[in-house]
Amino acid sequence: MTASHVPGSRATGIRLEAPAPGWAVEADVVVVGSGVAGLTAALRCTAAGLRTVVVTKASLDDGSTRWAQGGIAAALGEGDTPEQHLDDTLVAGVGLCDEEAVRTLVTEGPGAVRRLMATGADFDRTADGEIALTREGGHHRRRIAHAGGDATGAEISRALVEAIRERGVRTVEHALVLDLLTDDAGRTAGVTLHVMGEGQHDGVGAVHAPAVVLATGGMGQVFSATTNPSVSTGDGVALALRAGAELSDLEFVQFHPTVLFLGADSQGQQPLVSEAVRGEGAHLVDADGVRFMVGQHELAELAPRDIVAKAIMRRMQEQGAQNVYLDARHFGAEMWEHRFPTILAACRAHGFDPVTEPIPVAPAAHYASGGVRTDLHGRTTVPGLYACGEVACTGVHGANRLASNSLLEGLVFAERIADDIVASGPHREGRPAVSACGVRPLVEPGKRAEIQRIMSTHASVLRSEASLRAGADALQALNLETVAGSLAKEAEPGTEAWETTNLLAVAQALVAAALEREETRGCHWREDRPDRDDETWQRHLIVRSLPEGLAVTRTATADFPPVTPDATREPQS
Repeated sequence: MTASHVPGSRATGIRLEAPAPGWAVEADVVVVGSGVAGLTAALRCTAAGLRTVVVTKASLDDGSTRWAQGGIAAALGEGDTPEQHLDDTLVAGVGLCDEEAVRTLVTEGPGAVRRLMATGADFDRTADGEIALTREGGHHRRRIAHAGGDATGAEISRALVEAIRERGVRTVEHALVLDLLTDDAGRTAGVTLHVMGEGQHDGVGAVHAPAVVLATGGMGQVFSATTNPSVSTGDGVALALRAGAELSDLEFVQFHPTVLFLGADSQGQQPLVSEAVRGEGAHLVDADGVRFMVGQHELAELAPRDIVAKAIMRRMQEQGAQNVYLDARHFGAEMWEHRFPTILAACRAHGFDPVTEPIPVAPAAHYASGGVRTDLHGRTTVPGLYACGEVACTGVHGANRLASNSLLEGLVFAERIADDIVASGPHREGRPAVSACGVRPLVEPGKRAEIQRIMSTHASVLRSEASLRAGADALQALNLETVAGSLAKEAEPGTEAWETTNLLAVAQALVAAALEREETRGCHWREDRPDRDDETWQRHLIVRSLPEGLAVTRTATADFPPVTPDATREPQS
């Protein structure tokens, strides 16, 4: 049974084993990540005159944003309103959305999208010059703006990266963030990082800054099959956990219903078949060609993702099948080529032609609805540490993210973070940055596939107490093996070992939360607890790493507690 949650943070005193920083950069703000959230925050901080450094794991345009196909949701169409968008989001979140956070998203969203267009993002237009809008699952109106047919993320990434380069924002590419630096008062003072390969900086270094913005994306690589790119190893979540920050809603991992099925043994990043394909009229059918979503929900194939994913899994179980099919042959070649060129090319590259045959699809890990807990200004429970985008838990998504709200969340909350940093001003009262003194033994890189296998077997779409306990035990065995092995021969510090260590930390936290939530809600499906239980579980689970291990506590109500005692303050004018 979980204990009641008492707000606050306590640093674990643990850091990844790594060489001491050999170089340092001074800044006012360091943004870790180069997706829509990170680059939006960086541009806004730069525009306010702050010395801003962007640290990104690969190249600037190689994060999760560029893989977003469907689009960005906002009440931009005639007859649509923020209130209607709010209603659809709350329904999808199954009682766990923070209504104030959602209201912030939907009311500030249209303006944020227009500012994105002003930055240079070119969205698709209708014949009369209006923004072209489509529908996706859970939306009762056409409110998804898209670009390049099905290449929205790539266009947004292009525009933001171009703006970053035009404005001369300092960037450190191919750099894996390691740990948070704090001053002697426990306030954020920067990050340590490792630059992979040769360049202006090389090896382990530090960026000293009184404000750190985590925009590191998701943790989909904790599963064997995911739509996430290879860089999505939960680095930001793991860093925050070691720094003593609170995480929330980790158990709610969204499995996208329609990922191109490449075989039961296929691993790594899998091609996504956007929800927009169903929004334009594609049908889900089983092995017998039956449209099984009809009659299961008023929106049929356009029901919220958790409902569609569960229906697919049930039908696959009933038929002993490994996949179902998405039938869009009625689109014709011209529509496929102009509206969904990216998906068409991906399907044909793998030997499927959606113009002439149904596409084999199955659910795969797609999006983390939970993450590092923040308030409405992106502040975490660690002073000076902010989070936005998929790494964060703002309360917007609740138990299940509404389609295409993710890019909008990144935009809106990144702007709010930048405004808060500017209004707060630099905080450098403490003594210089220091690293935590305890060292976390590194996991052997070869264990990465084992972690993914454990998670895919025991904590995937279908969960139960038995499966989750088996998963928790297997992960703990790996952890103990790592600690014991470090006494003899430690894993060598390096990118693969750091990533694998982060994956194990994230996996253990996720399973701990999933085991505690003894109900089925949103994208958390417990076969042994098939019902939703509002009386007991319309609460958030908070995960913290303490010196003695992981602690999972439950909030007293469905509302998030403040991140700090003074967290209700508004930004200064």
